[in-house]
Amino acid sequence: MGRYLVQSIVDNINADQDATTKIRYINSELELTLPLKEQKDLDKYMNNQEDDTSLRKYLVFGVQWISLVTENLLSHPFIVLRRQCQVYNASKRFHLHPFTLLPSIVHLHRRQGLTTLWKGLGSCLLVRGLSLAVDDAISKLTSWPKDVNSQTTLKRFGQHVLLKCISIGLVVPFHAASLVETVQSDIASEKPGLFDVFREGSLRLFFWSYPQRGRMLPAWALIGPSASLGVTKYLFNLVIRGVASRIMLRRQSLVQENCDSHADTLEQRNSEIYGNLIATLTTELIFFPFETILHRLQLQGTRTIIDNLDNGYAVVPILTNYQGAVDCYRTTIISEGFAGLYKGFGAMILQFSVHIAVIKMAQWIVTKITEVISNRPPPCIVQYYNLDCVAGKSSSTTISSSISSTELDMHSVGQNSLK
Repeated sequence: MGRYLVQSIVDNINADQDATTKIRYINSELELTLPLKEQKDLDKYMNNQEDDTSLRKYLVFGVQWISLVTENLLSHPFIVLRRQCQVYNASKRFHLHPFTLLPSIVHLHRRQGLTTLWKGLGSCLLVRGLSLAVDDAISKLTSWPKDVNSQTTLKRFGQHVLLKCISIGLVVPFHAASLVETVQSDIASEKPGLFDVFREGSLRLFFWSYPQRGRMLPAWALIGPSASLGVTKYLFNLVIRGVASRIMLRRQSLVQENCDSHADTLEQRNSEIYGNLIATLTTELIFFPFETILHRLQLQGTRTIIDNLDNGYAVVPILTNYQGAVDCYRTTIISEGFAGLYKGFGAMILQFSVHIAVIKMAQWIVTKITEVISNRPPPCIVQYYNLDCVAGKSSSTTISSSISSTELDMHSVGQNSLK
């Protein structure tokens, strides 16, 4: 009798374990309602989450590299157009929107070739490298921080601002020499050598109190406005970038919390890239008039001949006689009006339009690569079935199913034992 009772209990336990094993294969309510095709996509999506995460880490570098190339190389032709408009005080067309610039760009290409808008690129890159080198040298000599973050103390932040002031002041003469190479006409001027920017910048730096020739302003008259504008732009950009990045990361974290999943590295980098882009666009928009004044002061007395962007055919000399930043502002307002401070604004619109388009295209390519390599379903399926949330909850659902199965086994054993 006892043997038959024990055998009955064992059979009941085995039957309950078989039923529980079948329950374990149901990980969520969503699997009970998905059609067969989408269920297969979901299975592939779940199985390749770890591979997808690893792949995205490698693609982060690609997105950052594309953004860096766009900012430093692809934007240069629009910077050339913008600066030529800013320094030409006698122009009839202000080019406040990009449509008036298009005929002039076509005429320039027909007359001077495709490389006319890439002039001065080497000197611009050299000056940026020189600025980084000066920052590094000052930081090593003084132990002042080159970079700051949210944990930087007020004292260290003040040292960082002082480092930027000194660095910008030392690089101003070289930036002025680079400006000349950027705006001068190729057909009316000799092409400069690669390292001529260092020679011209050194001459302007050493002639501290007196101009090198003609109406050129001395270095001390340029360093004050340049350092003030440079530091103010840097601090404003720092604040806007921090606020924009925090807002975008906060929105992303809320989405991740709702889906109960981990933050994606590529999405974080995208937030940083867009934060930098928003900060740069806002800074350039606000400080555009001050940049116009500064460029005119730096170019004065250099006997530079630029392309006439009123038509794109002729060349014109730059002849000004400003006594300083205040005099330049007053003269511009009187002779050109307030809109004269925004000459070439259409070129900046083109610049950032291309920048945003390139980033969008890069993100689309990265998304397609991720879908192909990692078997990720198309975005419409991911969005419709909310697979990102399901993937984030899959691990916790599996654990909870195992725990529930164990509890069910224990409960079945207890109930059968009582019987």
